[in-house]
Amino acid sequence: MEENTQGNVDNAKRWLQDNLRIIISIVIVVAIAGGIYSYSKRSQAPVVSEEAGIEKQAIDDTDLLMTDEAGEINGGEVTEETGEAVQQEEAPQEQVTSAATSNETDGSFIETAGAGDGRTHLARRALANYLEKNPDSELKAEHKIYIEDYLRKKVDFQGRVFVGTSVEFSKDLIQEAIGEAKGLNDAQIKNLQKYTVLAPSLS
Repeated sequence: MEENTQGNVDNAKRWLQDNLRIIISIVIVVAIAGGIYSYSKRSQAPVVSEEAGIEKQAIDDTDLLMTDEAGEINGGEVTEETGEAVQQEEAPQEQVTSAATSNETDGSFIETAGAGDGRTHLARRALANYLEKNPDSELKAEHKIYIEDYLRKKVDFQGRVFVGTSVEFSKDLIQEAIGEAKGLNDAQIKNLQKYTVLAPSLS
């Protein structure tokens, strides 16, 4: 009897050693599946609470539409004849525009920053406005990259650019930058080619 028990234990050990890789693989797969399941449940939790928030908002909105006996609604009035709600118009609020604007004066272009704009974006717009009025077919995308960087560095503006910030680029500075760009040698132009990929609008 003891021999059978000993033989069974030896067989179990041998089977475990032979199949250890398979067992470990199964444990790893189960752990990964559990992690994925847990992660997916965690990312679904905000959606559920968001839906609950929407339902709560809908309930709050219906509460607002209930009238009391005097014929008034929270936040508006009810006409006596029809019982329909008349909503009061709120005064429009002044907001900062996030749209970028450009203005031209006799000697400069004034670029106003929009959302996401920096000095390079403003310099690019000033150059585009200048070239629209004074076309120059000799300028390649590499030259334009150099010009906008030149303008960004030489413009008389220090500090950060926020939505609504205006920066003035003089036409003389733009002409100076164009002259400098035309003086670039082939090695410098080749070096600037890697930056033209980042600004396809310059092509």
